[in-house]
Amino acid sequence: MRLVTGFIALFAVVSVVYLYLATLDTASELSPQGCRMSYMWPSYVLQAEFDLTWTPLAKRYSLWLYREVDGNGRGWESTHVTNGVPVLFIPGNAGSSRQVRSIASSATRQYYVAPYTVESEFKSRSDIKPLDFFAVEFNEDLSAFHGPTLDAQTAYTARAIAYILSLYPKGTPIIVMGHSMGGVVATALLSIPQTEIDIAAIITMSTPHTLPPARFDARIDALYERNARVLERDATPIVSLCGGATDMMIPSESCVLPTAKDEANGPFRRTVFSSALEGAWTGVGHREMVWCHQVRWRVARAALELSAASTPSSRAVILDRWLRDGHTLPPTSEGRLPEALTTAANAETLPEDMHLVLKNPHGSRTYLLPVPTPSTRSKFVLLVSQGSITPVGPQKVPSLTAAVFACAGAAVDDIECDSLQPTVLKLIPSPITGRPFPIPQEGSDESEGIVLFEADVPVESSAKYIAVRMANAQGQGWITGGFISSEPFASSVSTIHLLFGHVSVPMPDFAALRASFEFPNLLSNALVVYRIIPRHKISEKPCSDPLLAPLLVHTSHPSETHYFPLTVLPSHRILLHTHAAAPHVHSALAPSGVRFTVYSSGSLGCKSDLVALDLSVDWPATLGRWASRYFTVVPSWAIGVVAVIMFQAWGLSESNAPLPSVEESLALFTGKPLRRLLFFSVLLSAVPLPERFYLGNRGEPLFSAIAPLLLLIATGFVCVSWWVLQALIWPLGKLGRVGFRRRREDTSVHRSTVISMCLIFLLIFLFVPWQVAFLGCWAIHLYNCAASKVHVAHITSIPDAVAIPLLRRRGDDGELFEDEAELRRPPAPPPPHVTENHNHNMHLLLLMTWLLPLAAPVLVVWVRTLAVAGLTTPFDGDHFFLSVAPFLILVDFASWTNGPIFDRQSFERAVSIRWAFACLAAAAFLLGSRKAYFVFDAAKVAIGLVVLVRIGPRYWGRSSFSPARN
Repeated sequence: MRLVTGFIALFAVVSVVYLYLATLDTASELSPQGCRMSYMWPSYVLQAEFDLTWTPLAKRYSLWLYREVDGNGRGWESTHVTNGVPVLFIPGNAGSSRQVRSIASSATRQYYVAPYTVESEFKSRSDIKPLDFFAVEFNEDLSAFHGPTLDAQTAYTARAIAYILSLYPKGTPIIVMGHSMGGVVATALLSIPQTEIDIAAIITMSTPHTLPPARFDARIDALYERNARVLERDATPIVSLCGGATDMMIPSESCVLPTAKDEANGPFRRTVFSSALEGAWTGVGHREMVWCHQVRWRVARAALELSAASTPSSRAVILDRWLRDGHTLPPTSEGRLPEALTTAANAETLPEDMHLVLKNPHGSRTYLLPVPTPSTRSKFVLLVSQGSITPVGPQKVPSLTAAVFACAGAAVDDIECDSLQPTVLKLIPSPITGRPFPIPQEGSDESEGIVLFEADVPVESSAKYIAVRMANAQGQGWITGGFISSEPFASSVSTIHLLFGHVSVPMPDFAALRASFEFPNLLSNALVVYRIIPRHKISEKPCSDPLLAPLLVHTSHPSETHYFPLTVLPSHRILLHTHAAAPHVHSALAPSGVRFTVYSSGSLGCKSDLVALDLSVDWPATLGRWASRYFTVVPSWAIGVVAVIMFQAWGLSESNAPLPSVEESLALFTGKPLRRLLFFSVLLSAVPLPERFYLGNRGEPLFSAIAPLLLLIATGFVCVSWWVLQALIWPLGKLGRVGFRRRREDTSVHRSTVISMCLIFLLIFLFVPWQVAFLGCWAIHLYNCAASKVHVAHITSIPDAVAIPLLRRRGDDGELFEDEAELRRPPAPPPPHVTENHNHNMHLLLLMTWLLPLAAPVLVVWVRTLAVAGLTTPFDGDHFFLSVAPFLILVDFASWTNGPIFDRQSFERAVSIRWAFACLAAAAFLLGSRKAYFVFDAAKVAIGLVVLVRIGPRYWGRSSFSPARN
């Protein structure tokens, strides 16, 4: 069985290494990053007047004002606030106020063309004012791990806003931006009455709104629940920018804002993935979100435009315009094509079934495309490069414009045309053929973007023509358009079929402009990644270079779109993924199936060389997604494994069998108990539990392999941890041999112990968090286990007093000899309870060791706070000393008792207290993935019950030790 234990440990280590490497690989493959670096000349002005008269937290935190300077240190504007609009930046976990510099610098250099010289565009718009960027400095607090720290940051930020607004005329609103956990703080500000602070809008970047990234503190969950209630009712417009799969610090499905029940009349809530953000089209890492140029300039421009808005609805329009992802149509006005432009001299009628293709057009002209008669051709598509279709186009709009109209009439000279309302109107990228997309450290320039226009043309409509009006063309760009079928290519293939194979999807002949594909039976989930391999053929009549090479557009969520050129480099994989449905996240917008579209400008007179797409499951990327979502499961499930081991060992002890050692318990567990747990883990994976339970998969059978994999990894690491503990115990045992002391003869607690316990509890209540006491308790127990091991070895090595042979004298010379038979007698075994106590201590040490990772985050936060802020303010929360009291009493009692540690009580014959460990295991497996802190709470309850039932009466001296078993 020890061979099996070693094999499981090796499997766990190899699996974790592979999953880690898969995670790193998919970070660059799923949604590659192409961010241009941002540059600035920053300076910071400390707001010294925001002191203790405003908040006691001024000792711990600070507030700064950003100002841009030139290379000579000369500022672009005054270091004092004047007539600007305030903006507050809130950094996230371990963040700095200096992160404000990228966005603030872009806002300054957009508004000013030179120091104190306003850009001409804004000079003519008196309603837009410069921005005063403030930033709070939290000294790199680890707020993601500690709820009270988030509460302290929220309280400080609220007072900071009150101070900032006191510098401006009454009624001035403030724009709030938050990065990472700073966005959680920004949302929490909405619960403060608006009479104290007035927030115009909130822009969050890489903020986990719906799921905490670290689930080790119940108070963080409480804060999230409070924020969820605020988001439902508060009217403040909020935009959440998400980096997608490139963000390796938070799962981006948690970045999606919860949608309002009534989206039409509810508050403005918009989630925009950077891969869909017009002009960006790139995945963005967690830290890069604040300096990625394609993102930061749009955020800065949106803030500038917000300075001219005064109502939530007008602010929502601005945010929707400058932070567009193309899933909502911009406001367009109805229009008619002037009659003079449809005359024969100004219009050109194209033959039926002919696409409109204009390369480097000049002047202004109207083109009439006859509506095809077959009912299948019911959609019109238009692509415009280096131009615009009002109001969508690159920021630096070229003179070329296009408009689309639906026309009816018997003859060309006698038709009336009205604007054709689009179903899709957005800016899409135009990747450079032969280069990766997006280009690393460069990305795409939005001036290279192409305006995509799609509109339905119902067959029952009276429209005879679709008119495309081109105006102000100066020989740049191109326009192409035509009619395509609205019927998508559909396939019934399921995810099960793709697990170990692939399906080939032929490209239809009509795919010159657009071809859509639907796979309704494929699972769309964050835990599954599909791979597409385009297949090309060499044609006898090769096409000329297309205006737009085939571009695959995958929309998996109303806010998430990814673009993939189908002429990719051989080393690059096309990976389709989503954040719509994911573990522990409920999304009402999660679509069923997988859908994508291929756009191309086509070429006249020949077919595209793209003949098919091979679709399969990409296993390395899929396993990488599993690892990034379930990394917190291993310590929680390891506690469950240890709890099962202790439940099993105590069961043997209560059946009058010797309590096994940890090695024996591990060997026993890796047999039938582990096989049973593996079976039940698969069975439970198919049960449609709510997303907050178990692995959060809602009973999807496809993910049934995740649970046994995690269980084997957790079991393997329990084995590895035991070997590590043995390695630690060995040198401590040497020290224990030197400092070995005899155990106390009495069996009651000493007065000194009571005083020590009271002092520890007082220290926890006033100063240190209880997690510090738990760490000290673990260290003491580790040393006690090492000393106990020496004690057991010492007793075992002493021969039985009855078996000591007599020495007999031989001969006159006084030579002594011993009875060899007597010497060969084995040493007598130690008293049974000595070995059993040692084994109990070792099992308890293993459990406490795996509880350490759940307590470690708060420990790190406390140490970090002391190192940075010192004793300026008390460390909030974590002072409930009863959380650690059971462990302190148990470790203290185990260090001096002369009898059995766990003496079974008579009333346990009905229900043994060992079932507390079974409950702990159930809590670990069912809730450990979503609420790791609950596992520690369950462990405290289990150990507390054990102490209360089996130790309490003897610990306080109310009963004496009796070796008889109950």
